[in-house]
Amino acid sequence: MATAWEIKDQLYDAINDHDLHRILDYYSPDAVLVTPEGTAEGHEQIAWFYEHFFKGFPDLCMTPWYKVACADPAVTEWMLTGTFTGPFLVPGGHVVEGTGQQVAVRGSCAAHVENDKIITHRDYYDQLELYSQVGFCLTAEPAP
Repeated sequence: MATAWEIKDQLYDAINDHDLHRILDYYSPDAVLVTPEGTAEGHEQIAWFYEHFFKGFPDLCMTPWYKVACADPAVTEWMLTGTFTGPFLVPGGHVVEGTGQQVAVRGSCAAHVENDKIITHRDYYDQLELYSQVGFCLTAEPAP
């Protein structure tokens, strides 16, 4: 039986290879992925989340740089880097087209593993940090 850390390390390798089939193999069929964008439940929704990032950032790379010394959940701090070629869906249903901008976003995640599969995976990162780097500007809505 693999440790949670082995599963997470293999998941990062699959993410960096943009290998969606391998990525999904590390998640249980009913896994839940929680991100600042929302919650993805099951393989179909989790696949959409990763495909969305791979389309917007075709050279996306996640580099884990710190692992918290606990067995479960496996907690990691990471850096996401890539070139924004778009398109990328942002809040309100807006699609931002690619700009060629390089992005670097820090984040962390916690994953709970059972029977060699991730059952819950929670990613934490600053959406504003990502969105400002891709050129999306938030504007205040007019008061009612």
